[in-house]
Amino acid sequence: MKFKIDTKEKIVVFCPEENALDANLSASFVETATTLPGLDTRNLILDLHFLEKLDEPGTEAILAVYTFMYDNNRSCAVTGLNSDLTPVLKAAAPENFNFAPTMAEAIDLVMMEELERELLDGME
Repeated sequence: MKFKIDTKEKIVVFCPEENALDANLSASFVETATTLPGLDTRNLILDLHFLEKLDEPGTEAILAVYTFMYDNNRSCAVTGLNSDLTPVLKAAAPENFNFAPTMAEAIDLVMMEELERELLDGME
């Protein structure tokens, strides 16, 4: 799987350079996205602007990465998804799934959740 990563202070942006996320690539997508360097202390933004096709295993792979992040007390957001695929993923995703139309909004979403976690941890 070809991809780009951009590591920032509290965020890793993962951008697969594939036009289809299907049964052939879904396992590789999950493995790659969940083992990115620096991800153990950072939030994740999935930039899916190259994606043109998405099948059920691909949808499940995106949801698996998203769930992995929250299970590890970190945040995740999806951005760049085209208008044909957004309803497909929204139909399969939980209500609180973070979709963002732009990268700036995706960054805002994960940073607000990060701040919320820090505030809640400070209150305990």
